[in-house]
Amino acid sequence: MLMSKGYSKASASALILLFVAGLLVGGLLIFYVSYIQVTHLNSEITNLQSAVSNATGFQNATYQSITILQNGTSLADIYRNVRDSVVLVQGETSSGGVQGSGFVYNFNDRIVVLTNYHVVQGTTGLSVTFSDGHGYSATVLGTDPYSDLAVVSVSSDAPALEFKPLTIVSSSTLGVGESVIAIGNPYGLVGSLTTGVVSATGRTITEDTAGGYAIANIIQTSTPINPGNSGGPLLNSLGNVVGITTAIVSQSQGLGFAIPSDTILREVYALISTGSYHGHSYLGVTGTDMDFTTAQQTHSSVTYGWQIATVASGGPSDGKLQPGDIIIAMNNQTIKNNDDLASFLEQNTLPGDRISLTVVRGSLQIDVTVVLGTRPSP
Repeated sequence: MLMSKGYSKASASALILLFVAGLLVGGLLIFYVSYIQVTHLNSEITNLQSAVSNATGFQNATYQSITILQNGTSLADIYRNVRDSVVLVQGETSSGGVQGSGFVYNFNDRIVVLTNYHVVQGTTGLSVTFSDGHGYSATVLGTDPYSDLAVVSVSSDAPALEFKPLTIVSSSTLGVGESVIAIGNPYGLVGSLTTGVVSATGRTITEDTAGGYAIANIIQTSTPINPGNSGGPLLNSLGNVVGITTAIVSQSQGLGFAIPSDTILREVYALISTGSYHGHSYLGVTGTDMDFTTAQQTHSSVTYGWQIATVASGGPSDGKLQPGDIIIAMNNQTIKNNDDLASFLEQNTLPGDRISLTVVRGSLQIDVTVVLGTRPSP
């Protein structure tokens, strides 16, 4: 019996030890399995983070590519397609050398270079240099100081392969906010490209070459334009010409102007065939924009329009308009200021046209009919 009890106690102790050992082994196995799973999970997280980082880097690169696209065409592609069409125009004047830009255009199989009038005004020894560095003598075919346009013919010495004409499209649908591109030779830095947007349309500017008359229907742009850019093309996002860069405002930031392509298309035939353009209509008055302050001072009933200051003796408006009159409409189209007036005349009229003016004279609103004349030479 004593041996039996001892055997039983030993067996129980062994079972307890086995149970405890089993718990320890099981715990170790669970810990080991958990450790392996955690390690694997950490590895997966690290791989995932690496993949996310790589994906982010890839998307950044893709985004940078997209930002240079304009209507599906990259700026680099536009530049490659256009750069050989933009030329450097140089000449000598009594005050020294001048230079500007220009571009090749095909008008009814006549290859010419278009530029600004102020680039070629009074020049001798005129030359055109292409992007490959080859230069040739040139002559002026036609000019219009009132639109700051000039057409240049390049010497027959230039081979046909030099001439890569650009396409000119209508600027009438160009809207504020649309992207535009200028290519030219600022400060002699040949073939420079700058970009911006259309800031406004229908502006007027005054240049010395225009004899004090406003150049109408101008495109205002944020595209950087500097001396030497004058005469170069202003392009839309498809690489087609919508204007010719012409002027900057001194000490301004991001403010440039371009002659609209509609003006070019309207005048180019006359400039090539006759050497000049005489389609600028003439009202024969000077004036200033109306505003609230002026209306208060003059006790006027309107705060917009164009107030007449002088009427040219013997001109189209002599005996019909008088100083103090405020033009508020032309052919029923509202005229808010000189921009509206000049742009309306440029776009919609020709010398000899009869137009109806809505005029505020004192406390009265009257209609006046004027037959437009031809603008005198500057």
